[in-house]
Amino acid sequence: MFSLGVPMFLMGDEVRRTQHGNNNAYCQDNELSWFDWDDLERHADVRRFFALLCKQRSQRSMYVENQRVSLVDMLREAQKAWHGVKLNEPDWGEDSHAVAFGGMLKRQGLIFHLILNAYWEPLQFELPNSNNNPWRRWIDTSLDSPEDISPWNEAPEWNQQSYRVADRSVVMLYKHCEGS
Repeated sequence: MFSLGVPMFLMGDEVRRTQHGNNNAYCQDNELSWFDWDDLERHADVRRFFALLCKQRSQRSMYVENQRVSLVDMLREAQKAWHGVKLNEPDWGEDSHAVAFGGMLKRQGLIFHLILNAYWEPLQFELPNSNNNPWRRWIDTSLDSPEDISPWNEAPEWNQQSYRVADRSVVMLYKHCEGS
């Protein structure tokens, strides 16, 4: 069974260690496979981003973990909708470069809105009504560190009806379900 949250990261990804695209460098004893410890300082912003992603993953409640819900089951149970720059109007055309995905995970008491803008210009995305329960901006990859990702419980509120997503960026908004 697929377990949500199993990291798909390799050692060094958190500091942009690429091995120059070589995914089979284990047998090479040279600079290609060595870890450059200076990357810890050089890419501290990326390391911080990874650390906050991992921290959020480790914060999942034991109730959720003990349910052993597969990704397929979780998505089947979720209320979800695809969007484009306008709500409920995804553009599935081959020239489309942007999409948004929103959903509610009742077990987790969470509503989320994930926006992907691969277009070369910023786009303004409509947001679902917040019902006096403001969105929180967890991730915006266009912002400079440390604003690009916030600690989960410190994510800044977003009270507007739309969000301007910079070119080639990802934004993750969330809010808690009312009554949870």
